[in-house]
Amino acid sequence: MKFKRIFAIVMDSVGCGTEPHSKEYGDDGANTIKHIAEATGGITLKTLESFGYGNLTEIKGVKPTLKPIAYAGKMQEASKGKDTMTGHCEFMGVLTTKPLMTFTDTGFPKELIDELEKKTGHKVIGNYAASGTEILKELGEEQMKTGSMIVYTSADSVLQIACHEETFGLDELYRCCEIAREICMKPEWMVGRIIARPFIGTNKENFKRTSNRHDYALSPAHQTTLDYLKEANYDVISIGKIKDIFNGCGITEAYKSVSNHDGMEIMKNITKKDFTGLCFSNLVDFDALYGHRRDPQGYKNALEEFDNDLSELLPLLNDDDLLLITADHGNDPTWTGTDHTRELVPVFAYSKSIGGGDLGTRDSFADFGQTINENFNLKPQPIGKSFLNLLK
Repeated sequence: MKFKRIFAIVMDSVGCGTEPHSKEYGDDGANTIKHIAEATGGITLKTLESFGYGNLTEIKGVKPTLKPIAYAGKMQEASKGKDTMTGHCEFMGVLTTKPLMTFTDTGFPKELIDELEKKTGHKVIGNYAASGTEILKELGEEQMKTGSMIVYTSADSVLQIACHEETFGLDELYRCCEIAREICMKPEWMVGRIIARPFIGTNKENFKRTSNRHDYALSPAHQTTLDYLKEANYDVISIGKIKDIFNGCGITEAYKSVSNHDGMEIMKNITKKDFTGLCFSNLVDFDALYGHRRDPQGYKNALEEFDNDLSELLPLLNDDDLLLITADHGNDPTWTGTDHTRELVPVFAYSKSIGGGDLGTRDSFADFGQTINENFNLKPQPIGKSFLNLLK
């Protein structure tokens, strides 16, 4: 075991450029980080610049460096798709050969909606692809008055149900989502996640989603690095939506977060714990608040906040700790539509006990998890190639 603790951070949707399959998804030319910097007049990322971020792609305001303090490279997705679950599962050794089902253009079939209404006892309103905040403005007041459920989807393989946390009730919302999960286990309706989206407020001007979101995800197709770690009695600590993405599989301890900054604060506190294993975090604000809403300025601000939080995390790491940072897909806020973008993603590896260098362009996201496997002497994942031997 080279490193006692590995801290892994997924910068949700922070892609770094076109890859060979981008054209198949209509994303030839997308580059999330480059276009954010261009659209906002430049971005300041001093910590990530020292990691070698500017060596990966052109980023206005982030210079290339000849002497990075971390190992930096890019990863190409081997799976079919460009969504959260596909990316995360590939990190941990699961190759998705058939994209998860989406209902972006059509909404959900009448038969599905009819069954959901019958089994929950609530009328469905909405049933189209929408921004989670915009649909509250459109239908939130009706939902409160009628006790109905706002059902909507996105470019992801998701069925989301939004209801007022106080008038509808959290327990009732969760019950309805559990029913939706059962219904959507049918092959023709099998979406990756059912998401409970509670909100509060009195009218469309002040509706606000709460932190009591809950995901009901499909379990990975087979065991992952997380399962291998848990079976070997290592700690697997989840921050943010990691536990939900993997449906709890392989997780030994979990912490919810309410923002990117909160997630980083939780990780900083976890550095004080004496554990052996993995601390795995997803920072979803980049994607949910700024990518899908096509907000380059908000995205830039969030990245600069993260870079500052990162500068505060580094001194808290021990010499035998390893920090890994990557992204699960792109979401170029200057691109057409509000969908994710199929892109290369960055990968950084930092430790006080190693230098910096070039990881090249990796053939699979699974190299990320395979490196964790090798560090803890676990059986190899079915896909991926470890880069542990490069970290010197």
